[in-house]
Amino acid sequence: MTPIKIQDLDEKRFNVLAAHTRSPGAHYCSKEIAWYSNQDESILGIILLDTIDKDFVSIVLGMDENKKYRAFDLETSIETQEEAYNWVIGAMKWHTGSGKKIFPQNMPGKGLNLFTPILSIKKQHPYFVKLTKEDHFFSAKSVINRMMPHFEDIDGNFVEQFQSTGFDSRLWELYLFSYFSEENLFIRRDHHAPDFMVMKYGKVVAIEAVIVGRKNGNAVKYLEDPKKPLSLKEIMEALENSMPIKFGSPLYSKLKKEYWKLDHVKGKPLVFAIADFHDDQSMVWSSTALIQYLYGFKQEPFYDSKGKLIINPVKIKSHKLDGKEIPSGYFFQTDTENISAVLFSASGTISKFNRLGRQAGFTNSKVIMTRIGSCHDHDPNSIIPKLFKYEVNENSSETWAEGLSMFHNPNALYPVPPELFPTIAHHYFDNGQIKSYLPDFHPYSSRTLNVIIRDN
Repeated sequence: MTPIKIQDLDEKRFNVLAAHTRSPGAHYCSKEIAWYSNQDESILGIILLDTIDKDFVSIVLGMDENKKYRAFDLETSIETQEEAYNWVIGAMKWHTGSGKKIFPQNMPGKGLNLFTPILSIKKQHPYFVKLTKEDHFFSAKSVINRMMPHFEDIDGNFVEQFQSTGFDSRLWELYLFSYFSEENLFIRRDHHAPDFMVMKYGKVVAIEAVIVGRKNGNAVKYLEDPKKPLSLKEIMEALENSMPIKFGSPLYSKLKKEYWKLDHVKGKPLVFAIADFHDDQSMVWSSTALIQYLYGFKQEPFYDSKGKLIINPVKIKSHKLDGKEIPSGYFFQTDTENISAVLFSASGTISKFNRLGRQAGFTNSKVIMTRIGSCHDHDPNSIIPKLFKYEVNENSSETWAEGLSMFHNPNALYPVPPELFPTIAHHYFDNGQIKSYLPDFHPYSSRTLNVIIRDN
């Protein structure tokens, strides 16, 4: 008889497999200290330190009938970590020896099958085709597949939209869902709008997802040569006018929905979470335009006679393009006092899922993955971001929170409690100046390069 082997499991891989199973409440009274799996990962194990009683808990997890990893065996009040280890290893071997792969718990619901096409190839989004068929997106596909048993399709059309015209919007929702889970927030999706109600510490925040989408005539290119990147001059011109208008359109449309009047939103902070998908690679440079549009100021840096960096705020009246003009300063417009903040990331893309899958060991051996980008320089006298580059592998430690920014409305009727979102960047507006509180590593933008190794 072949011996049953139980192996250590990296926390990053455990998080892909089972993070969405966690109750956020466990974070208040325990700390995870070790993770294990059997050889085919049909059974997982975890040891917790009870931070109140100072003893240990051992838990065994297996897939239920909906392919969710769920606890089905546990032992509490274990005095030492060694005893906890012996118990969980023994229990995992016993359950593995039973031959069972599924551990039904009579739970309702069924995970979504995103990758079995339900539309003709002509109607499928080019990025959905890439994600489904190409080797270098294996890691992203693996991550998304593990998430889907936990994701609720409130509108009933998530799969169809993910495979077709709504691909970018739906991917952005999946990204937010994973970040909220990582942040140990309780998530409710039992209303059609807003998209998420998140809770922690007895406080509730409503969050509606929105994107800057592509216009007709600017379709995604799949088999054609990529577009020529914009020049620096073209980017600066876009940041001044066209991008604020692009951000302004969906944010204004969402404002007109008046979500704050819904019974389950009344009296609570309301956040719009926005991402820019209007063009290929546009998210790597467009965030500056969002900041300027939200607050109606741009920050002009210069050095004084002693070499000290000075930031001079310059008020922006409006943004103009092709005969269209909109006022700047979204947070100072009518009804926007009902919007508590705007959440933004330049990283909520397929590449984010790909990198987190890769570092969790969901690896295609034919692919070498490299990330390059710019990040904040915490030197208070610096105006230039730092550059970074690294190979994405199991030694990487990226999080879903990395790169997220929350821009707080200075006029909000119900401000967002920042302690609900402790791992992201927070930005506040005060007398023309933007005050930012940033994590140690805060990327502004990045690109992920995938090199396919071909056999000769």
